[in-house]
This record gives sequence, C-alpha cells and structure tokens, in this order.
Amino acid sequence: MMITSGRLLFAALLTLAVAGCAPDAAIKPNVVSYNNQGSMAVGAPSTTATPQQTKGRYFIEFRSRYALTYGHTYVIFGRLDQAGQMIDREVAGLAPASNSAVPYVLGHYIPVPAETGESDGDLDDRFRSASWRVMLSETEYNKVVAYIRDLKARSHFWQATVNNCNAFVGNIARSMGYKTPGIWLRPQQYVTKLREMNGGPNAIGYTGPAG
Repeated sequence: MMITSGRLLFAALLTLAVAGCAPDAAIKPNVVSYNNQGSMAVGAPSTTATPQQTKGRYFIEFRSRYALTYGHTYVIFGRLDQAGQMIDREVAGLAPASNSAVPYVLGHYIPVPAETGESDGDLDDRFRSASWRVMLSETEYNKVVAYIRDLKARSHFWQATVNNCNAFVGNIARSMGYKTPGIWLRPQQYVTKLREMNGGPNAIGYTGPAG
C-alpha cells in the first residue's frame, strides 16, 4: 500500500512538470497580443479580424488555453464571415475522456481512453493563452480537415509523455508541412514556438502571460 501511495504521489507531482492536457479552465484576463507587424500590446484578446485575416474564407487556428493545471493544446478550424468572425467552427484536440483527475495520473504510466472533440473553455477567448491562425484556400482547407477527421478516428488513447495534446496538434501541423517543437513543452510554450518556427514576423496570433 505504501508503494502504491508513493507512486501516485510521484505521478501527481509529475503532472505539474510534464506538459499535457487538462479540461478545467481558469480565467486569465490580460493578454500580450502580437499584431501583424510582430509587435506586442498588453490587453484583453480581441476577436476583431485584421485585413490580413479576412483575405481568405477558410482558416485553422493552433491554440492553447489556460486551465487549473498546465493547460491544453488544440485546433479550431472553419470559416470567417465578412466581419472576420468564426463560423462553422470545429474543435479538435486530444485529452483523457474524463473530468476526473485519476486518468491524468494514470496516463503518466499507461495509455488511458481519450476524447478528441471540444472541451470546456476551448472557444472562450478569456482562457486562450496562445494562438497562431493560418488562412487557407478551399482546397487546402478540405485537405487538412480530411486529415483531422482521420486522425480523430484513430486517436483512442492519451499518454502524457508519448501521445499528449501537443503530439496530436503536431501531427496536424506536420501534415500541412510545418516544423513542430518537442511535445514536452507546456501548451502555451508549444503553440508559441510553433508560430515562431513557421509563421515569421507577420504571423497572426498572440501570447498571454505565463500560466
């Protein structure tokens, strides 16, 4: 019994050090945003699109959000209306299929059942910690959506150090020809690094304060 308790304590501490995915959201009101020139401004995240954002109808957004633990990495994809607002949007991400903390602990040792859809806070800009939006042609969009659908269909398990939410999003990014950072980064760091590696100085996105 003492050995089992020790292992669970170790795993609980490990969840705070190793990047993963958590469904519980926490509000972080102030955000450091990146404009199209790559400069920073502190304030609440804006949902108003820039002219660059409205050039195409279709988009995918690589995103991370705050949570009570270390956050979550996922993608939002869909279309923008004429005002630059998201429509027909969908969410894809990988997380344990439970609101209990137990699967997160076990998932540092063994794979646990996963879900790949929307979780609490994914679409709430108050919880967003970093993002990178990419505009796509209809052909490009259909191709990446087909890949996401296939990836979701074959993603049945979550494991913190091998198959976490960063790894899931990284598969999508690589299918689009992008370079990806290591999957052990915290979600906010992962998305920020992904944007920096591929987006250049005019990348559309922002990074908030450290979670």
